[in-house]
Amino acid sequence: MNLTTSKFQDFEQHYSGTLSDYVTAITWSPQGKTLAATSAAGEVVLWNDGELVILQTGNGKSVDCVAFSPDGKFLAVGGQDGQVKIWQENELIATLENAPTWVDKLAWSPTSNQLAFSLGRYAQVWDANRREIVVTLNFDNSSVLGIDWRRDGQYLAISGYQGVKIWQNQNWDEEPYFLSMPTVSVAMAWSPDGKFLSSGNMDRSVTVLEWENPDPWVMRGFPGKIRHLAWSEATTQLGAPILASSSVDGIVVWEKLEDDSLGWEARVLTNHMDVISAIAFAPQSFLLASAAADGLLCLWQEAQQVCQILTGVNAGFSTLAWHPQGKILAAGGEQGELLIWSTEV
Repeated sequence: MNLTTSKFQDFEQHYSGTLSDYVTAITWSPQGKTLAATSAAGEVVLWNDGELVILQTGNGKSVDCVAFSPDGKFLAVGGQDGQVKIWQENELIATLENAPTWVDKLAWSPTSNQLAFSLGRYAQVWDANRREIVVTLNFDNSSVLGIDWRRDGQYLAISGYQGVKIWQNQNWDEEPYFLSMPTVSVAMAWSPDGKFLSSGNMDRSVTVLEWENPDPWVMRGFPGKIRHLAWSEATTQLGAPILASSSVDGIVVWEKLEDDSLGWEARVLTNHMDVISAIAFAPQSFLLASAAADGLLCLWQEAQQVCQILTGVNAGFSTLAWHPQGKILAAGGEQGELLIWSTEV
């Protein structure tokens, strides 16, 4: 890979706290002031400069997904009890009841206060300004396994059995574009530049669709199903982002080649000894973080070699999230640990 090198700064632990159960999801507010975290016990907490604010105590029902709106005003969670809850500045303003359906995927539009969330074989879009459901989308083929908006907010992709369906938000009634495949799309993500859509699949393959090109690339040869995908915001000299995919305890990093017929060049990263639970690139960087059930959080400089290993959990890591400026990294643990590291300590 022909990537520019940059000096790596070690991350040092900045904060350590504990929730009462497995940390299911964490996310930073777009402005980077607040970290939200959820747990398998049902807790919803906010971390702000060392202080924890409890929005919801544990009720024994897992909260599995959490997201801030693009302006940072709204926080949404979904989980086992079927409720989608939305807070505005720490005040609960809406509770959408969907029991007995388990809500485990949600995502805000990057350009508006519209929240998409899974609902069995359907997805719904709720408008925070109007406080109402805008549309119900029928995925039809299976339960919804992935939801992701394109960065410009114009398209909403939903994945599951037999592929990915893509709706245009200006015309929800139009038939969606269908990226068809003979397997289950387990993980799915738009590239930050909106040019590519990737799907990690149950049949041990990765599909990459270049938008407005009907012939996707399919990459095979993984040891198991593809659990996680991550795109870089930074681009190579060719002008394309790089894609990381995880399967079992390994990571494959893909760089697009100039010749479209050759597709994407693979680089295999190995250091973990157990299943990888999360991967993410630091903003505007090729620095890749990977967290795993082995209790290691690895930082890969230029998505090539390990430059630092972070620890601090009693069992394994469950999730991770980069701060919007890339100088702070947060992670959650299987036994409730909430850890934050910084290069600015």
